[in-house]
Amino acid sequence: MTEQPYEYRRRELVEPDWRRLPGWREVTREQWENPQWQRVNCVKNVKQLRAVLGDLVDEKFHADLEADQQQRATMSMLLPPQMLNTMVPDRVPDTDSFYADPVRNYMLPVLSDRRLDWPSHPYATRDSLHEHDMWVAEGLTHRYPTKVLAELLSTCPQYCGHCTRMDLVGNSTPVVDKLRLTLKPVDRQDAHIEYLKTHPGVRDVVVSGGDVANVPWKQLESYLMRLLDIETIRDVRLATKALMGLPQHWLQTTVVEGLERVARTAARRGVNLAIHTHVNHVNSVTPLVAKAAQTALDVGVRDVRNQGVLMRGVNATTEDLLDLCFALQGEASILPYYFYMCDMIPNAEHWRVAVWEAQELQHAMMGYLPGYATPRIVCDVPFVGKRWVHMVADYDRERGISYWTKNYRTGIELDDPEALNRKYAYQDPIYTLPEPGQRWWEAQHARHTPGADAAAAASRKAAQREAAEPVGAH
Repeated sequence: MTEQPYEYRRRELVEPDWRRLPGWREVTREQWENPQWQRVNCVKNVKQLRAVLGDLVDEKFHADLEADQQQRATMSMLLPPQMLNTMVPDRVPDTDSFYADPVRNYMLPVLSDRRLDWPSHPYATRDSLHEHDMWVAEGLTHRYPTKVLAELLSTCPQYCGHCTRMDLVGNSTPVVDKLRLTLKPVDRQDAHIEYLKTHPGVRDVVVSGGDVANVPWKQLESYLMRLLDIETIRDVRLATKALMGLPQHWLQTTVVEGLERVARTAARRGVNLAIHTHVNHVNSVTPLVAKAAQTALDVGVRDVRNQGVLMRGVNATTEDLLDLCFALQGEASILPYYFYMCDMIPNAEHWRVAVWEAQELQHAMMGYLPGYATPRIVCDVPFVGKRWVHMVADYDRERGISYWTKNYRTGIELDDPEALNRKYAYQDPIYTLPEPGQRWWEAQHARHTPGADAAAAASRKAAQREAAEPVGAH
């Protein structure tokens, strides 16, 4: 009998044994499940990584990592033990297996991972989605007509190499001098609340950062209760990769009890409260992650959903995506929701996939998962927003330029009468193009340094004008 393209087999979740790593051989379960121990023992530099791995991994890996931190990294190192423990989870790692590991690939990028020909796309920018341009108050992005993004802080318990907010989040690196929030947290939150009170058309607030797990709980609970006091707010989503990267945080009594108070208040007022997390590979889904998700549901959070990022070398195969989705939906009570195409930030080309590749993956996933748990792969198009990958209006495959339309104005286009009459461009990675397309890009940008930063507002506006064309132009 001919086999199906994908064969489902239920897999029991397993917490990898952290004691297989030399630096943690004496760590007790009580320590491991303590959020404070996890935070104190985060890996922040190559020296600390060596102390955990001992001589399991050759010095060439550490040198490769150090070189990347100095030459290419847009995010500084910050890796909780929980996340590091899911790298090569089923055995004692060696150099080759550590290099090949998918979680390592995006959480500890090394210089040899990056492309030499096009480390960045010529149109890559620090704030590729122009969220900062759309601030209506510090940290409050009004991009969609009925939704806002509230960035409460600029730190996370862990830093992902592909972070779309690399312009603001985390410590500066040798190649990126980060922006900084300037207001005191209380003043920033007051400004958010005042804006939302005076803009009743906003019904949906994504509370993010950074990661809300880094907001002191009393402060976060106060902010959420103030949101719930606004009559027009009907949806509140908490964005936290830490549900996976530091589940111990979401299992501590103070947080669980506080989350229950918020969830009960939301239910009483008819507001949908959800948690959105960020899991990119099945190896990251462990019993502690499942326990954290189920605990949130048990205390009244309506949904726990996953928004992953589609990345080459991490999850950009049918098997990887379906394995992850079945683990999330079937074993951890986390609903697969979105997979974003990796954004066009500097030094990310080795992760990005082309639109046509994403379309093939979306097609390949259909029919295996329950319909409600089949994630949508979306392209977050600059100046447009999230679009399902099959919604492309036109597509020049040779040059890797897709064109997209939109049905609303972003916060910076309210006075632009032509905003809805344009097509907006998105670019595939150049190395995925046929040879004529690659030659075209080389000729177009021969006098420009690939990946040159376009952080200034004037450059962003110029990119907008260049990317936009009248509907019907192609």
